[in-house]
Amino acid sequence: QVQLVESGGGLVQAGGSLRLSCAASRNIFDFGAMAWYRQAPGNPRELVATITNDGKTYIADSGKGRFSISKDNAKNTVYLQMNSLNAEDTAVYYCKLIDGRYPDTWGQGTQVTVSS
Repeated sequence: QVQLVESGGGLVQAGGSLRLSCAASRNIFDFGAMAWYRQAPGNPRELVATITNDGKTYIADSGKGRFSISKDNAKNTVYLQMNSLNAEDTAVYYCKLIDGRYPDTWGQGTQVTVSS
């Protein structure tokens, strides 16, 4: 069993930045990969970014050039840095563990609201 706790969401003006954190209850170096997803009202949950055990990253088109993902193994924490935010980025952001041993492991989500 692994618990994921997101933090760092909030209200920000368009053009602003936020850094989201996802703290895991176990050593993240043991896991295959971790990901950030988001879900806006009325929309399906969508992938935002992933980071593998060895540090390879992927950013979805929606965040390319504005978002970055990183991790701190010592703190068991994954980060999502979001810059140049706009209203379309308003959503609940979720952290997910990508590892076959722990299927369907999500955090509780953190709300990001961008005011225009």
